[in-house]
Amino acid sequence: MSNSTTTGSHAGSPGHTGPLPAHVDVLVVGAGFAGLATAIGLDEDGRDFLVVDKGDSVGGTWRDNTYPGAACDVPSQLYSFSFAPNNWSRSFSAQPEIKAYLDGVAERSGVLDRFRFATTVDHAEWDASVARWKVRTSAGELTADVLVSGAGGLSEPKLPDIEGIDAFGGEIFHSARWNHDVDLAGKRIAVIGTGASAIQIVPELQKVAGHLDVYQRTAPWVMPRHDRTYPAFERLALRTVPGLQKLYRTAIYWGRETYVPAFTVAPDIAKPAELLAKANIRKAIDDPELRRKVTPDFKFGCKRVLISNAYYPALAADNTELVTDRIARITPTGVVTADGTEREIDVLVVATGFHTTDQPIAHHIVGREGRTLADTWAESGMQAYRGTTIAGFPNLFQVVGPNTGLGHSSMVFIIESQVAYIRDALRVMAHNSYAAIEPRPDAQAEWNHSLHKRMGRTVWSTGGCASWYLDEHGRNTTLWPRSTFNFRLGLSRFDTRAYRVTGPVPEPTTPSGPTPGTPTEREVVPA
Repeated sequence: MSNSTTTGSHAGSPGHTGPLPAHVDVLVVGAGFAGLATAIGLDEDGRDFLVVDKGDSVGGTWRDNTYPGAACDVPSQLYSFSFAPNNWSRSFSAQPEIKAYLDGVAERSGVLDRFRFATTVDHAEWDASVARWKVRTSAGELTADVLVSGAGGLSEPKLPDIEGIDAFGGEIFHSARWNHDVDLAGKRIAVIGTGASAIQIVPELQKVAGHLDVYQRTAPWVMPRHDRTYPAFERLALRTVPGLQKLYRTAIYWGRETYVPAFTVAPDIAKPAELLAKANIRKAIDDPELRRKVTPDFKFGCKRVLISNAYYPALAADNTELVTDRIARITPTGVVTADGTEREIDVLVVATGFHTTDQPIAHHIVGREGRTLADTWAESGMQAYRGTTIAGFPNLFQVVGPNTGLGHSSMVFIIESQVAYIRDALRVMAHNSYAAIEPRPDAQAEWNHSLHKRMGRTVWSTGGCASWYLDEHGRNTTLWPRSTFNFRLGLSRFDTRAYRVTGPVPEPTTPSGPTPGTPTEREVVPA
């Protein structure tokens, strides 16, 4: 997407650099929070595994998103592994600190020798004759008994379909592929998008731009960001006082869970938060017309709620223009809106999100019936059983799969819940000599029917907005419509009765019997 070489500000982590093994018990795709948590759990269980990632280090989205102002909108104490607390510098951490945290966890855990970076998974196909995944990567081929996808939903940038965008003559790059070599001082810059990344980018660009145009399709709800630097005495206490950091984390967790009813049961509960967001507008913006433009026309929470103290002041600055007219086309020198106005620019920043309801990894995974996961989901919509396993795809687990996203709390909590479920599934498989497991179609259908019935009551379905939470059929296949505690409870043990299993058959008693060790399908009958 960039017209010049995109560079990052992160250093690569050491990893496996030799030839790929011919076979591993578990192949993990992705080295972000999900892949790292999976690797550490598998290592604790003594599993044979390999992690592959297209990037040059651990970190995932926190490796790739290095744009100015990149930071987390979940409190630091909660946005970290429960088994690896950190002495954070502030209540909402910036990208460099989160990336450093993940690097440190990876190094201390001793698993990096089983990571292979700069490696893409080009094709993974289930071979029922040997109950294994046959995988082709950019570094060679291998087989795996189990495939775990931790690629995530925020890994592949989504580019806007705008006439002429490929012909733009200036610098152009996506927020997740930031080009740090471009000098932005004094430049005429345009930002397309007003989502979570954009509201962090805009204030930083406004400080250096000669002029900044921000193109808004839909105004987001933006709450004040209650961020602060932890003073030295508080950091010392968090590091040395037994139980204090756990107390912080627990209090933040349950505080966040109190948001759930407003999103999932009774959206009108969020009215005070809506009033606070409107006060945030009035505090920063005096111009009545600009206030009108930035005030959402849908219920609070229908789209992702954002937090910032700097976004509205940046929009109100003299060198910024908020443009709400539809973009008609892009020329080699600027952006033309539907009213015919052309605004000339030097740099175009695309902050239009990611492929969340059409996961790129799904196009490379072929299941038991010879169809890709993408083709399967094209018919049924993106769905899984407990957001983790998928009918027709034996021994495939997804971390951060369908309907596991959150609108209120930390995805790390979800990730740890799914990793625990996967570890228990592998223990059950080993104990019972199962060669393969996959959820029964009826169990998966029942799970998703119940989930989407509940989804109909949420603000995401009734709030009067369109969002990246929804797929092309208007179904919310992204978010979890209940509390995170409920999610963890549901994945606390591997529920074998919801699965069909494959195991090696006993030695044949007649010459016409099956070959010893050949996998044969048998369904577990509920007790």
